[in-house]
Amino acid sequence: MAKRSETTLDTVLEFVNQARGFDFTGYKRSSIERRVAKRMTDVGVQGYEEYIDYLELHSEEFAALFNTILINVTSFFRDPPMWEYLAGEVVPAFKNRPGDGPVRAWCAGCASGEEPYTLAMVLARVLGDKEFQDRVKIYATDIDEDALDHARHGAYLPHQIEDVPRDALERFFERTDQRYVFRKDLRRSVIFGRNDLVQDAPISRIDLLICRNTLMYFTAETQSRILDRFHFALDNNGILMLGKSEMLIARSDLFTPVDMKRRVFRSVLRQRSRGREHTALFTHDRGGGTSQNIIQILRDTAFDIGGAHVVVNAAGVVVMANEAARGMFNLGLNDLGRPIQELDLSYRPLELRAHLDAVATDLSGIEISAVSWRSPQAQDRFLNVRLTPLLSDGELVGTSISYIDVTDTKALQEQLISSRRELETAYEELQSTVEELETTNEELQSTNEELETTNEELQSTNEELETMNEELHSTNEELETMNDELHHRTGELNDLNAFLETILTTIGLALTVVDRQQHVQIWSGQAREMWGLTAEEVEDRHLQALDFGLPVEKLKPALRACLSGESQREVLVLEATNRRGKAFPCQVTCLALHGGGDGAASGVIMMMEIVEVAAV
Repeated sequence: MAKRSETTLDTVLEFVNQARGFDFTGYKRSSIERRVAKRMTDVGVQGYEEYIDYLELHSEEFAALFNTILINVTSFFRDPPMWEYLAGEVVPAFKNRPGDGPVRAWCAGCASGEEPYTLAMVLARVLGDKEFQDRVKIYATDIDEDALDHARHGAYLPHQIEDVPRDALERFFERTDQRYVFRKDLRRSVIFGRNDLVQDAPISRIDLLICRNTLMYFTAETQSRILDRFHFALDNNGILMLGKSEMLIARSDLFTPVDMKRRVFRSVLRQRSRGREHTALFTHDRGGGTSQNIIQILRDTAFDIGGAHVVVNAAGVVVMANEAARGMFNLGLNDLGRPIQELDLSYRPLELRAHLDAVATDLSGIEISAVSWRSPQAQDRFLNVRLTPLLSDGELVGTSISYIDVTDTKALQEQLISSRRELETAYEELQSTVEELETTNEELQSTNEELETTNEELQSTNEELETMNEELHSTNEELETMNDELHHRTGELNDLNAFLETILTTIGLALTVVDRQQHVQIWSGQAREMWGLTAEEVEDRHLQALDFGLPVEKLKPALRACLSGESQREVLVLEATNRRGKAFPCQVTCLALHGGGDGAASGVIMMMEIVEVAAV
């Protein structure tokens, strides 16, 4: 991984491309920077390197990043005038054209599906449901798989179909418990699939291509490549519809405007002209006479007053050169009758010999445009050189070479090209600004929708918290009441325990209570006095684990019989040692205390020292 100082936005985009195959390098830089910065702020990272680390550790962030960059702002019947024009001017042409061929449409950048379903409603209205099902195929594509999954279901919440006219809603949607679902019989004609406009091959033989507010996210170079693909996808005279903020400055030669206001264009079929101009000069002897002399004079005069003009015969010998040619190329009368290859004219300003051979072979004219030439007055000029075969009875008798000065025309053309380039640059800058504003507007709209959703969630959470607060308040009051009751009962229980402890102390019995698992629950004060263990030391401990002066191992059978319900009372006498180390016989009585189930819930063990009475 690159060092922190070398980590840039390009590094992030390259990492995303390698990890998930999404190439965002063709998107406008400013938009990408804003959207990535937003995700970095949301996840709380400071730099691009930290964000790459975050992406590596949290794979779910890729989906959040893609959803942020691919702003899926759309709605049904967005820009109503465009759909009205489509229904009134474009679709009827599909209905009225000869034959029953299929109608193929492509919605590029369809997001969550509102646009292709809108197109389906427009086509079904004009063509009718049956013809729509028989002829129409709508291909809806996007790069965002999550958006496509949503679009394939064709199910929308009430606030998402607010822009659908009431009659269209009743005709094309079915109501479920919480959503509106597009009709299944018409849904079969809408095919959703992933397509990257920059990398993937376009869909072919398309009659109508709708790509609205998608091109504006790409750079001018990427837009040009996408438009080339669109031109390939469209059938002859196919229709392309763009968003209201998009133009065709990049490849205006591929499409011609149909309705510029609504951004509707028609595909142009590019053709190359393969025709050639043939010029032939035929000489006919019409006999002598005054008219023939006049014609000859007219020919000679026209030959002299035209541009620079040289004629060579079939053998390549210069036979004629008018005054302009002689002045331009320093030709004298003694140069007439010489082979052209012996003259500077043969290679200056243009190499003529190869072109003369081509004319003799093909018997067709050749024109070379904007040949640079420096005049005898040391001026840089541009000439159009035209070679025309002179034919007689289909055979070459000579070649006419004319030189036309186009310096002024070329200067005007260069000025025109420069002005046009400046104008296109200004248009591109303006279009880029418009697209940037539209992109920012959609980003703001997306952010506003996110804030509205967050506000609704916060409102809902606040209501839940308010409800929980009231419930907690009510529960607290109940707990306070129960606490008072428990406090009162605890006082009564303490009084009873003290009363019971007094009775047990008075009668001199050491008493303990164990549960069904023989864990000590109660240890009386008399037991503490007899054995030297306090209640804190024995409570919740197993009776058999206690070490005191009573052999508790011998109590097991009697205690088990009482706890299992086999006996209600067991009495035995054991030899014991009190806390002072005095040995004495101890009478142990085990009693069963029954609860609600089988067997005893607990057992009571009473221990009493047997005092021998002296004989009288």
